[in-house]
Amino acid sequence: MSNQTAGGTSMLNEIEKYFLLNLRREFNHRTMHPNSTHMSLVIKMYTASGTASINWTTDESYTLNVLIENSNTVVTIIEANTVFGARHGCETLLQLFTTVNEENSTTSLHMLSQATIVDQPKYAHRGLLIDTARNYIPIKSLKKQLDAMAASKLNVFHWHMTDTQSFPMQLERVPEMIANGAYSIDEIYSPNEVRQLIRYAKYRGIRVIFELDAPAHAGNGWQWGPVKGLGNLAVCVNQKPWRNFCIEPPCGQLNPINPNLYTVLQDVYYDLAEMNKDEMIFHMGGDEVFFGCWNATEEIVHYLKSLGKSQSDMDFLFLWSEFQKNVLHLWDKARYLANSNTTGPSKISENTPESPVIVWSSRLTDPSVIQNFLSSKRYVVQTWVPATNAIPDELQKLGYRLIISTKDAWYLDHGFWGVTTYYNWKKVYDNQLPKGNSILGGEVCVWTEFIDAHSLDGRTWPRAAAAAERLWSNPTTKSMEAESRFFRHRERLISRGVQPEAIAPKWCQQNEGQCQ
Repeated sequence: MSNQTAGGTSMLNEIEKYFLLNLRREFNHRTMHPNSTHMSLVIKMYTASGTASINWTTDESYTLNVLIENSNTVVTIIEANTVFGARHGCETLLQLFTTVNEENSTTSLHMLSQATIVDQPKYAHRGLLIDTARNYIPIKSLKKQLDAMAASKLNVFHWHMTDTQSFPMQLERVPEMIANGAYSIDEIYSPNEVRQLIRYAKYRGIRVIFELDAPAHAGNGWQWGPVKGLGNLAVCVNQKPWRNFCIEPPCGQLNPINPNLYTVLQDVYYDLAEMNKDEMIFHMGGDEVFFGCWNATEEIVHYLKSLGKSQSDMDFLFLWSEFQKNVLHLWDKARYLANSNTTGPSKISENTPESPVIVWSSRLTDPSVIQNFLSSKRYVVQTWVPATNAIPDELQKLGYRLIISTKDAWYLDHGFWGVTTYYNWKKVYDNQLPKGNSILGGEVCVWTEFIDAHSLDGRTWPRAAAAAERLWSNPTTKSMEAESRFFRHRERLISRGVQPEAIAPKWCQQNEGQCQ
């Protein structure tokens, strides 16, 4: 270790524990051959930077050297600029171990005796989105997903925490949200649990980015405004027939003309910023705003008329953009206050450049109108269009940075509802991201309308690992060349307590290349 801060030293200690834990997980249950040669393994880690926070500019590269020092000692040297690179080096080292079956049903543990690996990710943003609002996912289950992400070198957990169905996030300043939006008292995330999960993720090289989707996808949890004398914070909540008011039941959309909404959102944002102080990036949602809802709301129509506007799509885009301008200001203020309310020097000041926020691709981000409403300096767009759609290329030409979630390859809930199609691991693996320097990376998405904690592992893994390799190295080869590694990685996930779906008969694994 070198030049380490207290945070960096703490993380290196956790990396050591993580390495030993997962080595034992995979090989401790084996009956080792009594005549196996016992060798010592010495791991030396050198890092140049003491930073313990990760962002889109963090250097995650590493160099790994394995050599035999003498007849009974193997030395591994991991050199990295940051602790995050060192962590990835340890993850790769775990992949250099295997067992060999011996006689008498015993096995011996083997590792490469000599290797030099120079490695770094192709993309800075390598994410997995999990929706915890359609169905509640317990913290224990989320930690398993983080373990699998770490094994696959994914580095962003995109937490889609609320939606129209439920609001499970406990907020100290706005307790009404869970009182009106949680499925039950047992299906909430306390601030303490959230902070623990963030720390758990960090020690695995993963940042946690919150998403509070708005102004659409906001219903249950927001109904309490009239009782408190605040008016309608959301409109169209649970309205029927739902097809008249939203894309998917139950309906609900924030009321952008109610000034009390912004007072409540300020408190919501402040609580979220305080829970995740080290993370500067926030996802504001912004997908599937349904103009029919606002158009059916008398107070909103009256407001537009008072401004001399009609009820055209452009008028509703104007209304949406005004909402977006207001909430961006609220988020900046919340982030500043949360980081100022600490002991010691403030992490940000009034002069600190504002951090980017992420929004989904939508009618507001359409290339024909986006420059009228959203600055490319502040907004990163997460696109969820099919692979053949030209929108990512068009947005890049306008100067916008992008996160790619290819709808017809990386939506892992597809194939279980409607006319959607299931995408096997080969389809996930072979999905190419658009070319261009404005591509920050991508995310595979797990929407949970038809998934809960009992099916989450199998629906997500090992397919998310296929996207992980695409995002780490963006290989020029296709899934056929990766198959043997993929079979082995599935076993690795199982050893870490994950229950991934089967991807082929075992015969195919024993006879590589004959099932393609």
